[in-house]
Amino acid sequence: MSITALGSSSGPGPAGSRRDVLARPNAPAPAACTTGATLLLNATYEPLCVVSSRRAIVLVLAAKAEAVDVTDDEVHAERVTVAVPVVVRLTRYVRVPYPVSVPLSRRAVFTRDGQTCVYCGGSATSIDHVVPRSRGGTHTWDNVVAACRRCNHTKADRSLAEMGWSLPHPPGAPSGAAWRLLGHRTVDPRWREWLGMPDSVSA
Repeated sequence: MSITALGSSSGPGPAGSRRDVLARPNAPAPAACTTGATLLLNATYEPLCVVSSRRAIVLVLAAKAEAVDVTDDEVHAERVTVAVPVVVRLTRYVRVPYPVSVPLSRRAVFTRDGQTCVYCGGSATSIDHVVPRSRGGTHTWDNVVAACRRCNHTKADRSLAEMGWSLPHPPGAPSGAAWRLLGHRTVDPRWREWLGMPDSVSA
């Protein structure tokens, strides 16, 4: 079983099969409660990816996954009633190769730095290159930080030494399961315990 197959919608199957319960061509439009997002965990509880709530329900009905956390909404399919899950766990372990580095993006930088300016502690609205690119600075994790517009404009293309500023800690590439999902979508607060994210961090 591949992670691609788990994350994609299943095609039409034999009539009456559990796989086909929510995917019949002539079925009515899916309920609004099934159009949300669900965190998919491996059998070891390691976060894998995010799938649609509809896809998560199909996995549960096919006994390929079990619900770990659910909403108050329910979906009625034939003789089965299923609570809409926000977190599901695969019943079989899936081996997935992950990239060794986390993609650098504005959203990920904001999340790594807690949505705050590393220079003054205010609300971050932009990113800044610690060593200005005009001076050979690179667009890499160890040279990009979150900053407010005022500090970014004040610093301009000067170095921290010229400004008399310092960083609270050296910037670097983040690590951990949560970062594989950043940039994909907004993180549901109910996923945080599985992603190892503190409540103060918002993606």
